[in-house]
Amino acid sequence: MEFHVYTDGGSRGNPGVSGFGVVVKDNSGKLLFQHGQLIGIATNNQAEYQGLIYALNWVASQPTTPTALHLYSDSELMVRQLSGHYKVKSPLLSPLFAQAKAVVSNFSFPIHYHHVLRHLNYQADALANTAMDSYVKK
Repeated sequence: MEFHVYTDGGSRGNPGVSGFGVVVKDNSGKLLFQHGQLIGIATNNQAEYQGLIYALNWVASQPTTPTALHLYSDSELMVRQLSGHYKVKSPLLSPLFAQAKAVVSNFSFPIHYHHVLRHLNYQADALANTAMDSYVKK
C-alpha cells in the first residue's frame, strides 16, 4: 500500500501566528490520519516544513511500511528543496530541512515529492487554518 501525504503550513503575518495541517490517505483515497497543530510564531516556510516533519514522523511510527510515499504540498519552494532542485539558503530553514532529510534517510521505500495547487490541498489547508484560528491573544 502506498501512502499519500498532504501537508500545508501557514502564517498570519509571516512571521506570525502559524500552524500546519497533515492528511494521510491510502491508494483508494481512504483517510488514514489527519492532524492540525498550532505552532506559535513562525514564517510560512517554517510552518510548511514543520507540517512535513510531523507527517514524516507519523509515517515512520506506523506498523505498516508503505510500498511508496507520495508527499504533496502547495509549497513549491519546499518541494523543490526536498527534491534537490533548489538549495536551502535560509538559516531558518536549514535545520528543518536537515531534520526532514534525517527522517527520510531511514525509509527503505521510494519517496515522491509533488507540488500541487492549493485547491488540491484543501484538506490540509483547512486543518492549518483551523489550528491558526485556535490562537488566542493573551
